[in-house]
Amino acid sequence: MPKAPMVISHWSTFVEGLTASPKEFYDDVQNALKTKLIPEAKFSRVDWKEGGIFSAKREYLRVRRKRLTFDICGAPFGNGFFISWWLGEMPSFFWSLILWIPILGSLMEKWFRTTTYYTVDTASMYQSLVHSAVLEVVDGMTKTNGLKVLSETDRKPVMRNFFNL
Repeated sequence: MPKAPMVISHWSTFVEGLTASPKEFYDDVQNALKTKLIPEAKFSRVDWKEGGIFSAKREYLRVRRKRLTFDICGAPFGNGFFISWWLGEMPSFFWSLILWIPILGSLMEKWFRTTTYYTVDTASMYQSLVHSAVLEVVDGMTKTNGLKVLSETDRKPVMRNFFNL
C-alpha cells in the first residue's frame, strides 16, 4: 500500500460516452508530461484500495517531484470514463515522526519548513503543468471520439488552503 500524501488540491471530471483503457490513458498522460520537461519528475504506478482492507485496488499513475506528488486516475465508469488527480505533499519519514511530537513538531515545522512564495509558486507551476498535460490527453480523446469538450467549469481544479495564506 503506498504512503498517502497530504492533499493540496484535487480535480475530477466524467466524460460521458468515452470508452478508454486506463493503461493507454496513463501512457498518454506520461508521454504528454515528458514533453513538459518537468525537472526531477519520476513516474510510477501505485495501487490504492477502493475501500476497506478486502476491497479491490485501483491503479493510479504517480508523478513525483521532490515532496510533491500527483496520483492520476483514469477509469471506465457507467457509460463513460472518469478522470481525476490528487496533488499532495509527501513528508519524509523523519518529518512524519517530528510532526507527531507535541509542541516540538509545530516549532520545527515553523522554523524549518517555512512556506514561502517560492514554495507556493513551485506547487502552482507543477500543478499547472500536470493539469495541462491531463487536459491535453482528455481533449485529444474527446475530439477523436467526437464527444463534447470539457466546459471551463469542468477544467478547474480545487485548491485547499494548504499553505494557510
